[in-house]
Amino acid sequence: MIKYPKIYLALDNCFASKRWTKPSDWIAMVKNLGVYYIEASADNEIDPLYMDKSNLNDWSKSVKNEADSAGIHISNFYSGHGTYMTTGLSHTDIRVRDRMQNDWIKPMMDMATKFDAGMGFYCHAFDSSVLQNPDLYQEYVLDLYNRLAVLSEYWSSTNKNHLSIEQMYTPHQIPWTINGSIDLIREVNKLSNSPIYITIDTGHQSGQHKFYKPSYEDIEATCLGNLNVWVGSDKCRDIIGKAKNKSINVSVAINEIMDLLEKYSYLFASPQDHDTYKWLSELGGYSPIIHLQQTTGKSSSHLCFDNQSNKDGIIEGKKVLMAIVECYKDSNITGMPTMCNEIHLTLEPFFGTADYTSDIYDKLKESIEYWRKFIPKDGLRLDKLLNFN
Repeated sequence: MIKYPKIYLALDNCFASKRWTKPSDWIAMVKNLGVYYIEASADNEIDPLYMDKSNLNDWSKSVKNEADSAGIHISNFYSGHGTYMTTGLSHTDIRVRDRMQNDWIKPMMDMATKFDAGMGFYCHAFDSSVLQNPDLYQEYVLDLYNRLAVLSEYWSSTNKNHLSIEQMYTPHQIPWTINGSIDLIREVNKLSNSPIYITIDTGHQSGQHKFYKPSYEDIEATCLGNLNVWVGSDKCRDIIGKAKNKSINVSVAINEIMDLLEKYSYLFASPQDHDTYKWLSELGGYSPIIHLQQTTGKSSSHLCFDNQSNKDGIIEGKKVLMAIVECYKDSNITGMPTMCNEIHLTLEPFFGTADYTSDIYDKLKESIEYWRKFIPKDGLRLDKLLNFN
């Protein structure tokens, strides 16, 4: 018998960044909005790289007092925009990699453990010099996997909740494909005695369509100057340049490029990777945190689920839940950890610097009202939310 997960509606407090930074303010706001589970973002004044230990301790005490008083749960901690802007755990300088691992991620883990909360993060990217060298790329991937394994063991030594890494949507930010995500989870789990999971974001399928592997005909048209397709490596681009200026024969260029495509296969996606619902049906059960953003499918703009955004948006509440169901019904992926028994569907809206605070509140309110149609009560199992057994 399938055991479906309990579902919770949560809100990332990144919406409050640089506006409502006192715990008493954002906790009260979240409660007024009718949400009782919060994902604490490092962007909202808890980044270990610029807050010292005394600040973080005071923040923790304040949040505990305010949250307990309001009946609010800090369900997860998450990295923010700051760590997203650096190559971090995959930096070309090992000193930076070590610092990100030991002085940023571990302190965040320690804070999450104090709250008996889960945690997710994204703190790495690959420099182009690494991407353009297949052997070096494999070295960096293995180094990343080893670091994630060390972190997962550090986490599991004090925390029984899920640890997850976020999926992205371009070659320099792995995991960015479904198969690549499975590989990461499997390999890290082989290297450690504790599992790591994935955070699916409903807008992080917006870039993969730009990186499909080109066909023979696509390459030919590009060599003739009639098309411009992604060919992955700089070597392929150089060959195309030679074909265009007639330094080499077009057919020779195409054959050389076709061979190189296999060597640089990690730079390409497939159509399934551009499909949010395919991600959810394949990996939703391995995603203890699912970030919710409305999107048209063309960009990851972290829109709200207000009436205006929903008109052109492709993310629909029931379709999200049904896709997760498919994962629990059909998943037979070997080498994976146990599927999640709890999933926090977590709204992660971004707002502009010039947005009115009143508009922010109104859009959040509409978003929560929309999702409460599908998750009227927190902690119900997925099959109960969809009225089947």
